[in-house]
Amino acid sequence: MAKGRENPIVAGTIVDEASDVTLEELSIFCSVRRERIVALVEEGVLEPRGRIVEEWRFAAASRSRAAKALRLQRDLEIHDSALALVLDLLDRIEALQARLGADERE
Repeated sequence: MAKGRENPIVAGTIVDEASDVTLEELSIFCSVRRERIVALVEEGVLEPRGRIVEEWRFAAASRSRAAKALRLQRDLEIHDSALALVLDLLDRIEALQARLGADERE
């Protein structure tokens, strides 16, 4: 090993793609405050299970949906009220592209 070089220590968290997450875990995953996740729920971007905020559980797919929503807001300055619509349209486009790809392979 060369002098002056150090091996960096990398830390991380293993995320189970099949398990639900709490509001706190989702906010940590997305690096935002809880209030930001609550706002996404209020706008219909995310749909938690549970009646009150303290009981909310989010499906595994909510992690990527929340991250995508926050990225759209940051990069394209999409307003909260338009996020759910934009995400739904993007989902439809992906589904159509998948169907077209499947049709071309047949």
